[in-house]
Amino acid sequence: MDHSLVSEIATCIIAAWGLAVLAQLWRQPLILAYLAAGFACGPRGLGIVKTDEHISAIAEIGLSLLLFMIGLEIDLKKMLRAGRVITVTAAAQILGGCVLGLLFFLAWGFHLSNGRLDALYLAVAAALSSTVIIVKILYDKRDLDTLSGRLTLGVLVLQDLFAILFLALQPNLQNPSLLILAQSLGKVLVLVAFAFVVSKYLLPRLFKAMARAPELVLVGALAWCFILAGLADLLDLSREMGALIAGVALSTFPYTLDVAAKVTSLRDFFVTLFFVALGMRIPLPTLDLLLWALVIGVFVIVSRLVTVFPVLHGMRQGHRVSLLPAINLSQISEFSLVILLMGQQSKHIAQHSLDIMAYAFVLLAVASSYGVASSDSLARRLSALLKKAGVPDLDHEQKEAGDKEKAPRIMLLGFFTTASSMVAEIERSQPELLSQLAVIDFNPVVNQKLRERGVKVIYGDISKRETLLHAGVGRAEVLVCTLPNWILKGTSNLIHVKQLRELNPTAQIIVTSESFAEIEELYKAGANYVGAPRVTEATELCAVLAGALGGGLPAKRAEMEARLAGRNEVLP
Repeated sequence: MDHSLVSEIATCIIAAWGLAVLAQLWRQPLILAYLAAGFACGPRGLGIVKTDEHISAIAEIGLSLLLFMIGLEIDLKKMLRAGRVITVTAAAQILGGCVLGLLFFLAWGFHLSNGRLDALYLAVAAALSSTVIIVKILYDKRDLDTLSGRLTLGVLVLQDLFAILFLALQPNLQNPSLLILAQSLGKVLVLVAFAFVVSKYLLPRLFKAMARAPELVLVGALAWCFILAGLADLLDLSREMGALIAGVALSTFPYTLDVAAKVTSLRDFFVTLFFVALGMRIPLPTLDLLLWALVIGVFVIVSRLVTVFPVLHGMRQGHRVSLLPAINLSQISEFSLVILLMGQQSKHIAQHSLDIMAYAFVLLAVASSYGVASSDSLARRLSALLKKAGVPDLDHEQKEAGDKEKAPRIMLLGFFTTASSMVAEIERSQPELLSQLAVIDFNPVVNQKLRERGVKVIYGDISKRETLLHAGVGRAEVLVCTLPNWILKGTSNLIHVKQLRELNPTAQIIVTSESFAEIEELYKAGANYVGAPRVTEATELCAVLAGALGGGLPAKRAEMEARLAGRNEVLP
């Protein structure tokens, strides 16, 4: 059989595709399929790829281009404008995770002397979380735009920055004198300065000239990647570091969207290539490897809770918002495997360290797929345990005065974009109603902004019966819920209406529905009015369409601009 590099790569890609299809059907991360394909094709599986040189070549090509793609997607502007809560949380999680990891792995006998740095590499690897897995699950849950989702993504961005800094120092970690590390950092700064000067003054003109030939844009971007990789090699830095900087440099100039759109079409191929090559290096599972994976998995989950929850809770974010990012971040990053592979290639760590972390990565990738998907129910259970243990939530200060206060006439249950616009309309046209309105929501940022506007806010989860009882929904005249079912966690509008009608038989209940089939059921459950936002939007758009056909679109636009002028909503 011909074992040429090209035929081996082709076979591996076919195997990865076949297993990825199965992973998609079983709703598992595709990276697991790529690792499994590499294991199956490698010397410990079917033996299709037998030559170590070929495995190393596949891994190096895939790793360099994977890091280039990662660099393209790093948003430096987001890093620079990360808010205080995100910055403090990320710093505590990353540094706390590294310190806890170092102590943990040293206690288990991993090396940190005589040129062996297993404990340090494993600690850094365990502190990083998977962007690929988290973003995919949060996107499917529609949680990317929630407060907990934004906090999670902010921490991930700053984790990427930390990983870049670690990769910059990685080649000289065996000789960690201040002079050598300073020299290494100086070389990185030279490489970064060169990359950003060229990307600011030369590359925009080149890419503008090539814009009419898409294949030249693609080839030019890859050429830039390999130029910086080669320059990094000349400076005694890793080629992979050069590829990463090349991607970050391209991400900053004006044509980045066009370049990224063309270059990232290759991303999935190189992600596949790298993880297939990594899978070839994974040994057959043994009891020792599986036990280590379990131990590391438990440590990662505990360390996330220890380093994330206390920080967010201390900044008065409440149980839910403090717990959800900790749950979301409870897995190991693809970047962790990159760092460990580079450490193994530099002979900083043993193959065994890479093997146990690869199995821990697989274990946590599967577990977090289910854990993050059910994070809301997990957060509720953990919150109940924390309250029993005496850890107060944000509703602690409300409980004593809650029953003595007169219940507001109008209660707005849950707060998202429609509720934000509704409050803005009340402020504009019926400001006297603000004193008769109360909002129940568990978003601490929303709560603070509403209080600044003089609106009464009750912190709590509207899916919980005890929250509704404590808030006084049984004494309100009008109950309004504008949240669609996909936002409601642990309940639905139908269940919600039944519960509200049970607690308050006389109140006027107003809800909305995205489904026509549900409207009649909501009325039967006790709703007094069910709005259909899609119909309202369609009516307005038809009027705009008529204006467009009759030449009246400028007037419609002016009308909308007048309505938006000076509007200052809680959720812009």
